Amino acid sequence: MNKQYRYRIILAVSLLMPFAFENTARAQTADTVRVPPMPSMQEIMKDWGPRDSTKVAAIWYGPDYGSFKMMPYTEESNIWISKLPPAQLEKVKKEWNRLRNAVYVCYPYARVAGATINQISRQLQGITDKKARKAIIKSKEKELKKQFSDPLSNLSVYQGKVLMKLIYRQTGADCYEIIREYKGGLNARVYQTVAFFYGSDLKQDYDIRKDPFDRQIEDFVQEINTTWYGNPYRPGQTTTF
Repeated sequence: MNKQYRYRIILAVSLLMPFAFENTARAQTADTVRVPPMPSMQEIMKDWGPRDSTKVAAIWYGPDYGSFKMMPYTEESNIWISKLPPAQLEKVKKEWNRLRNAVYVCYPYARVAGATINQISRQLQGITDKKARKAIIKSKEKELKKQFSDPLSNLSVYQGKVLMKLIYRQTGADCYEIIREYKGGLNARVYQTVAFFYGSDLKQDYDIRKDPFDRQIEDFVQEINTTWYGNPYRPGQTTTF
């Protein structure tokens, strides 16, 4: 069994898998400081000298409306304060970075998957005819396969586990239950068996109160929500002051 096919089976949620970052930032209605329009590059460059050619990160910042200006900006690396021995701390940092990367890769897919699954559930409410239900599911499945089969096939088994946890977070159901509901019990059992042989499990739940791993995932999710989905200043987001 080749690598690409293996990962597709492990994730096994072809009908769940839409996505890329969707445009659903929350609007903010109030700010303590009114932000003036950012000047154009031509205006900014008027103050540059003949040798000002080094590009650096910058932010548009000011304590009040009349004193905003472009200021150099950089973020320092994380500082770790711990009583752990150096070798053990390095192991913790490595696991932290691995999980953070997995959440950043998988969360956009999980958001759209969750929205799609919930939409399908709403559409199927009150529909008892098997053919009609199957037609609704098939229409979404074909669209999602075409759009996301290739990127999702490149996920590792570890990333697949994180993705399934995030899908549970968005829908309140694990992937085994979702597949059983929409693809049938036999398909769910087959996918679960194959996943087991590759060290995974479709029955991934999500409980931040009891599971430290899930709590760490939630920390990274909130980090993404704050800096991206809930950030009114991100590129492409229109904000009215």
